[in-house]
Amino acid sequence: MATGLLRLPLRISLKNTVIMSRNSRLETPNIFKTTQIRTRVSTPTGAILPKPEKTPFGLTRMTVVVVPFLYMGTLISKNFAALLEEHDIFVPEDDDDDD
Repeated sequence: MATGLLRLPLRISLKNTVIMSRNSRLETPNIFKTTQIRTRVSTPTGAILPKPEKTPFGLTRMTVVVVPFLYMGTLISKNFAALLEEHDIFVPEDDDDDD
């Protein structure tokens, strides 16, 4: 019973913030509307929420984007390291091994 009394002000404050947020004319950008974070699986009345939308080929799309750019990054860094070594700006030495 004590916890119910402590939760009452929290419920009232949450209802007030919902009412105030409905009346405000501030629109959120579209980027926030498309991002879904699933923290609940049911409504306060007990109804089960519908399944979230699933991105088709999500892992494949990520791989198609990441692999070419990762490869390009390695090529750029390899060529830049060769350029630095060619101009004697940075030359790795074998004597650096401290055993």
